[in-house]
Amino acid sequence: MALSRRSFSALAGSAALGLALGGSGGPGAPSAYAGSSAPTGPAPLPPRVDGERHTIGYDRYSLLVDGRRLVVWSGEMHPFRLPSPSLWRDVLQKMRAHGYNAVSIYVAWNYHSPAPGQYDFSGIRDLDLFLRTAAETGLYVLLRPGPYINAEVDGGGFPGWLTATRGTARTDDPVYLAHVDEWLTQVNRIARRHLFTQGTGTVLLYQIENEYDAHVDEATGRNYMAHLYRKVRGDGIDVPLFHNDKGRNGYWVPGSFDTGGERGGWLYGFDGYPSPSQTPPDWGHYGPGGAKGGATASPATPGFVPEFGGGWFDPWGGAWFDGKGYAESRRTRDAAYERRFYLTNLANGLTLHNVYMTFGGTSWGWLPAPVVYTSYDYGAAIDEGRNVTDKIAPMHQLGHLLQRVPDFAKLDRAADVTAAGLKVYHLTNPDTGTHVYVARNDGADPVTTELPTDAGRLPITVPGKDAKLLTTGLPLGRRTLKYATVAPMTVLTAGRQDIAVFAGRTDEMAELVLKCPQEPSVQRLDPEAGWAYDRNELHVNAPLGQDGLTRVLVRKGETDTPLLLLFADDATAVRLFPYDTPSGTLLVYGPALLRHAELRGSEVHLTGDITERTGMEVWGPRGIDTLVWNGRKLPTRATLSGSLLTTGMLPDVPEVRLPELGGWRMRTENPEAGPSFDDSSWKAADKTSSYSTTAVPDGQPVLFADDYGFHYGDVWYRGSLTGTTGVEEVSLAYSTGTQGLLMAWLDGEPLGTHRMPVPDKDVTIRKGSWATTAVFPVRERLRSPGRHVLSVLVRRMQHDQDGKALDTHKAARGLTAVTFKGASPKVRWRIQGAGPADPVRGPMNNGGLYGEREGWHLPGFRDRDWEKVTFPRTARYQGVTWYRTTFRLSVPADVDASVGLTLDDDPYRAYRAQIFLNGWNLGQYINNVGPQHTFVLPNGILRSRGANTLALAVLSEFTTLSGPGSVRLTLLGKAAGGVPVTPV
Repeated sequence: MALSRRSFSALAGSAALGLALGGSGGPGAPSAYAGSSAPTGPAPLPPRVDGERHTIGYDRYSLLVDGRRLVVWSGEMHPFRLPSPSLWRDVLQKMRAHGYNAVSIYVAWNYHSPAPGQYDFSGIRDLDLFLRTAAETGLYVLLRPGPYINAEVDGGGFPGWLTATRGTARTDDPVYLAHVDEWLTQVNRIARRHLFTQGTGTVLLYQIENEYDAHVDEATGRNYMAHLYRKVRGDGIDVPLFHNDKGRNGYWVPGSFDTGGERGGWLYGFDGYPSPSQTPPDWGHYGPGGAKGGATASPATPGFVPEFGGGWFDPWGGAWFDGKGYAESRRTRDAAYERRFYLTNLANGLTLHNVYMTFGGTSWGWLPAPVVYTSYDYGAAIDEGRNVTDKIAPMHQLGHLLQRVPDFAKLDRAADVTAAGLKVYHLTNPDTGTHVYVARNDGADPVTTELPTDAGRLPITVPGKDAKLLTTGLPLGRRTLKYATVAPMTVLTAGRQDIAVFAGRTDEMAELVLKCPQEPSVQRLDPEAGWAYDRNELHVNAPLGQDGLTRVLVRKGETDTPLLLLFADDATAVRLFPYDTPSGTLLVYGPALLRHAELRGSEVHLTGDITERTGMEVWGPRGIDTLVWNGRKLPTRATLSGSLLTTGMLPDVPEVRLPELGGWRMRTENPEAGPSFDDSSWKAADKTSSYSTTAVPDGQPVLFADDYGFHYGDVWYRGSLTGTTGVEEVSLAYSTGTQGLLMAWLDGEPLGTHRMPVPDKDVTIRKGSWATTAVFPVRERLRSPGRHVLSVLVRRMQHDQDGKALDTHKAARGLTAVTFKGASPKVRWRIQGAGPADPVRGPMNNGGLYGEREGWHLPGFRDRDWEKVTFPRTARYQGVTWYRTTFRLSVPADVDASVGLTLDDDPYRAYRAQIFLNGWNLGQYINNVGPQHTFVLPNGILRSRGANTLALAVLSEFTTLSGPGSVRLTLLGKAAGGVPVTPV
């Protein structure tokens, strides 16, 4: 809800254990904080590069940054899933504005290393730039460079070349460790320039390995983890290290492996991905004891979830999987899901909380692991098109609360409380006396009951499958809250008044009671609110969501400092943005997003986004009299609430018009199928041994694509056959990963297409790898004496992940064996995959299609002699057809438009298309599988004000007519504002 017209008219304990990392004791030197407890004052300000040394310690409650408690409220995003560095700033600013104080990132080894000894951290792979941007945004960084990351990416992040090397991955095998050390050296050379301890960046924590549950009780695993620990420390990384246990197993708690004599500096964390139907588990400090009890397994370190479900990845559709699209994930894991599970985590003493994912992004090119399709939207709070969704409301409210109200950084379990129909958690801060109650409804129907609290019995209603956070005795600046039936969102001081924001559901009636030994002066600044003073208590009532923000001003009484009470529903609360400046704190209300704020004398300069017609209101230091929004001075007036308010409405977002796609040109390819094609430059497939986990058939050469250096995308085989007389059929065994396929030709004539998986019993799963055999009959005239050519195209769906540390990423891809029935011809094989790695787009952009090798996907390619065509098309063809067109966009200069490409057709038609925009492989569409139909075209790759080249490489299976059908541009979102975008 935007700021409305009504708003304008209505307003006339024990020593803390930790690391003084980077301090006088040197890296890893242990220290203790004096006194009975850590300081309980305001939480640390947003981090920045200041050149000063900082300490990072911890006790069982929380991290201690420079001696002050810090609750980490982090969101996961992956720079490699957004190949437009300008847009990293956009997503990071959205996270910071909506309450996050940290970002967690994987660094994918395969994304940076195209070949052994080669590493690329430039352009879209500029890790240094990302870390600088995070620091400039004011976010801590949780850095997670593997070496294994999983993440639903190819090989779990292992580089393709590792599949063809000796050495067992994720063990203490010295060959593997040599490769790992080389990788970590490259990452850590960058990371140590951005350590928060050194004042040169905001890297706060560093993860070793990822969900490593293999070899836990064996010397192999302990040696492996110890090696990684010593390597990272030896490279100068002096922030606390951690690992994420895959579930609440108690794996890799402090002391479980040799840290070289260093005490402290190691945090235990565990991941959680509960389903929406699950009852939220008690897995923190206050849950069941023992090694299976989550954070209880490490009682001396704070409760830490390095990954907690902010959605869920979606698999392919089709017979074997049931991908429903990310709208379903966002529906089932909605804002109520977040409140129910995340508040339970808070109630269990978890003070380091990372939401996976907060922005999912795109698994572009050949980045996705076989189980997922191109989109990695994840049902996250910020969708793949960078639009903030309704799921942001709990993250926004909890994030700003945990950053600005230090009482939540140190909570002990208090006396049990029961309320009919609800699960209730009761906690207290031993230093401030604040009581915290989490009331959770695990049923489907709303529950109305009374909640026993230290302030009396409170009437509350909790919707079905939802939860509420209530507090009593909470300091609100210089006053104290007795109780409130809605949750606090933030408490701050702006100018010479305190401001407290409370938020709840739309149409909820907020009841708040302040302790007031003396009767205050109260002003109802919006007509919906009501108040009464009775026996040293001020009672305030306000309905939520009637028409925006409700304001009540409390003055005089026992303090001369005014207290402004603000009441908001979810839609209103997400338009309230606290922002700290060197000159004081601001609270901004109205825009869809606040990106940056600064004070220049009496002028408040703000930048941000607007998505609809709105007004704007700002509270800040005394003396401000001018409001500048995105460089434009706005007419304002002062209000009774102490704010500066615009006297008019900011206009709606300008219209964005997208052109229809026409002017298509077409050309068929796969000349490799023809018997006269010159394959002399191809590699001879004549190896006899392999490091793959797939066995090499007796008497046959190695045909696995990785063994010949072809790690990504399609691969071609050409077999020169002699002695074919009597051949009746050919059997082609192959392995591709889910939804791969094989096409075969004999002397240029199609033998057929075989797709994986297929719904029959010839599909087998070998150590997680999909493998099958295609059997084709051979026509009589193709069995004549002489030389014949068998051509095979294999569409690989990338390497399996290695979650169990079984080297499953080394399962073969491509052909694995070829046999004949009726004769035993001699075969000499040649193989061809992707050409040299694209120096800008990287090795995972292109596969081995002829058109890719010849540059048909690139914007500069001359296609004037191609055949003109229109869509929809219906054709029967086995193989590859390319379609190209150009289009021009003219998005207004001050508008951030998110644009997608949507493909639709009769779902029976069996074909797939690779989508190339300006040479970038932005995804794979499989018409008869789905579920994805719309593909995000990120700005920077997309020229939003200029010309663009679109190419589709269509593989038609020959079993049905094929398209494309409808191909169109789709507007996914728009905002007035955004960030400057540099073309990639």
